[in-house]
Amino acid sequence: MTAPGLPSGPTAGRPEEPVPLPRRSGLRNPRRAVASLGAGLLGLEALVLVLAIQPVRVVGGGLGAAAITAVVALAVVALLLAGLIRHGWAWPAGIALQGALLLAGLLHWSLLVLGVIFASVWAYALHVRRVILG
Repeated sequence: MTAPGLPSGPTAGRPEEPVPLPRRSGLRNPRRAVASLGAGLLGLEALVLVLAIQPVRVVGGGLGAAAITAVVALAVVALLLAGLIRHGWAWPAGIALQGALLLAGLLHWSLLVLGVIFASVWAYALHVRRVILG
């Protein structure tokens, strides 16, 4: 017989198994952190696209009016998405933006290079989002 308050039975004397806790990211507001990552990335993409127009036009040659219009339109869409990234639909729209930038590579090879770079970074941001938000 055991003293009152002490465990008895087949599990007596064995340590209790810890209950697994949900994995936490350590962030105070994970959704806001992920939204900031997406917004920052889209803002950077818009800036790079606009700043790339002149050097590509001068050095690369062949960047016509259609390509310049496409770059400016993609930059505007990236800025709009950066402002709306807190909405769930903005992340798939960001994927579509990266696809559109890759398609703009048909207008000039440098846009394809930028598309590959930003699609890779966007894929990593989606991975980080999935890890943090679960």
